[in-house]
Amino acid sequence: MTSTAVRNSGDSAKAEAPLVLTTDTPRTLGFFDQFTLWGNLGISLFGPVTGALVAAYTGSLVKGLLAVLVGCTLGALVLGGAAVFGSQTGAPAMAALRGIFGRRGSLAPTVLNIAQNVGWATMEIIVISQAAVAITGERWRWVFVLLAGAIATTMAVRPLGSVRVLRKFMVWLVLAASVYLFVQVLGKPVQDIPQDGVFGFWPGVDLAAAGVVSFAPLAADYTRHSKSNKAAFLGSSLGYGLAAIAYFTLGVLAVATLQTDSEGVITALVTLPAGAIALFVLLVDEVDEAYANVYSTTMAAHNIIGHIDRRWISIAIGVLATTLALFVDLGNYTQFLYLIGSVFIPLFAVAIADFFVVSKMNWDVSDAARFRWQPAVAWLIGFVTYQLVNPGTVTGWSAFWVDLQARLLDLAGTDAVPGWLGATYTSIVISMLAAILLGKLGARTVRA
Repeated sequence: MTSTAVRNSGDSAKAEAPLVLTTDTPRTLGFFDQFTLWGNLGISLFGPVTGALVAAYTGSLVKGLLAVLVGCTLGALVLGGAAVFGSQTGAPAMAALRGIFGRRGSLAPTVLNIAQNVGWATMEIIVISQAAVAITGERWRWVFVLLAGAIATTMAVRPLGSVRVLRKFMVWLVLAASVYLFVQVLGKPVQDIPQDGVFGFWPGVDLAAAGVVSFAPLAADYTRHSKSNKAAFLGSSLGYGLAAIAYFTLGVLAVATLQTDSEGVITALVTLPAGAIALFVLLVDEVDEAYANVYSTTMAAHNIIGHIDRRWISIAIGVLATTLALFVDLGNYTQFLYLIGSVFIPLFAVAIADFFVVSKMNWDVSDAARFRWQPAVAWLIGFVTYQLVNPGTVTGWSAFWVDLQARLLDLAGTDAVPGWLGATYTSIVISMLAAILLGKLGARTVRA
């Protein structure tokens, strides 16, 4: 595998993803294929849950909707930039990061990505089963866990074929169900949002952005099959961004009109007239998120064991996620999003800055790729920035950053982080600046 993308003609109706990492990648997906794929991935039962959390964080309908718009737009731009890695290099996401960390250095984000993707796949299967339970009853939960896991794993075994099915059938059913839910929710009177869990506008933006950026480490796994960089960028950013804005907005509106919260928003939507039917359509569509995480875990694993048939890896990952979903509770969702965001938001901000500005879209993603210290340092700077602005509430992790934040604030002569300072956009800006400055410094050193 080299830094130059191989564009195969092939039969697009039969082409499938290569079984090992070193096989040339078929380029069969145009803009509409990417747009519908990412639109389907953005339409998720996690959307209303995240939107309900944003509403609780902001304590206002207007601020909640604005936080969703700002956060999803930021996240979509990062997602679109990361998508071009795949269309340009032909490599899956974690193998593409060899361009900044080298072959061995890319193993660190690869391991993190495997951990987060297994977690996301598990959480998607849990959400599917919980939504199904709201319709059928608790005793059937295990059936839906097994069914969702089996379908997601099957889709991961045939990823490009699954994209074609989503494009031809599911997108239209999901669109109809979405319109119906919006009409029902908007028909209810707006009421005051409880103020007991308000953190502020920018924490709401951070949460919305983290929900979108969580897919950036997956983007190149699919856009490596794009026919062009333009199709990859626009298809992913517009498809996922617009869908995320819509479904996060649905959650904000549900809190304001149905008097629910993040834990009860799915149940509240089910209780709408014919809401169970609409939610059932979304329930079926939700499997594609689980499939995406299973397949992307496989692609991440290929950066380590690229000679093993991806189908066997996908089956193993699917079985693991399904087993975990049978026994794991959907707790600490917000903290999970924040922690993942604090790692991958600055990472992909650095990667985007280096790819487009420093390296001029010319990464070495081969086995001979060498470690570059400049992007690694920029990533560390961005990660620390995120933690200092928003330490989060993860047990065993956040206490250190809260203490360090307090010490720095004391030195600055203030007792709180300014309300306008958001962790997401601050870490993106700092990471990109650090990547560009350090990259230019490294280039000058080499020339000297």
